[in-house]
Amino acid sequence: MARTFAVEDASPQPDLWRARLAPAPPHHAGHRERLRDRAGAGGLAALPDYEVLELFLFRSIPRGDVKPLAKQLLARFGSLGGVLGATAEELRTVKGVGESLALDLKLLHEATLRTAREQVTRRPVISSWNALLAYVKTAMAHEGREQFRVLFLDKKNQLVADEVMNRGTVDHAPVYPREVVRRALELSASAVILVHNHPSGDPTPSPADVDMTRQVVEAARPLRIAIHDHLVVGRDGVASFKALGLM
Repeated sequence: MARTFAVEDASPQPDLWRARLAPAPPHHAGHRERLRDRAGAGGLAALPDYEVLELFLFRSIPRGDVKPLAKQLLARFGSLGGVLGATAEELRTVKGVGESLALDLKLLHEATLRTAREQVTRRPVISSWNALLAYVKTAMAHEGREQFRVLFLDKKNQLVADEVMNRGTVDHAPVYPREVVRRALELSASAVILVHNHPSGDPTPSPADVDMTRQVVEAARPLRIAIHDHLVVGRDGVASFKALGLM
């Protein structure tokens, strides 16, 4: 009597075929969730700058790996502050940054700037000097061109107005002492603090800075408008004329 044998089908089942043919998940799969978990567990302060920037980019770019873009932005502008301080036009020169993302980054910078300004406007500037230095550095340290700014103060040394009076080139911004004094009179300001930036990053005052400061002091003296200080802002810090004995 002939025996019959059942031959087992060795071909893979359909589900196994699908598993074999399915593309491998991208290397960054799950990265967003892991980064969010780390931020929640250890706090944002524990994250390096590129990961903080990544977390922000998640909101502007809903899908994909944004780590390369975060690192590219930091490499292009030097720091997180440099990224936020860059103009929208400069940001858009980086591949992957469109108009919408550039606007989001500038919005974050504006929120940071307003938060720093609040610390200056709540009490006399002289008694909140560290807050003032933080504010002017946030506002000007990463400007690509020189900017001449004046902080106008009342009799209590509280901020009346903060105005950019001139913008210039990479190494010069025109300053008109009479315009500074005229604007102080219009605002009924009793004192001013002069501020300008050095796009080179080095805040060391130049001979031209010293001469310009002397001209403003002389123009203000007959009208009893005090020049409390002249601050020079750079990426490397903030230099104070008063602290340096230059006025």
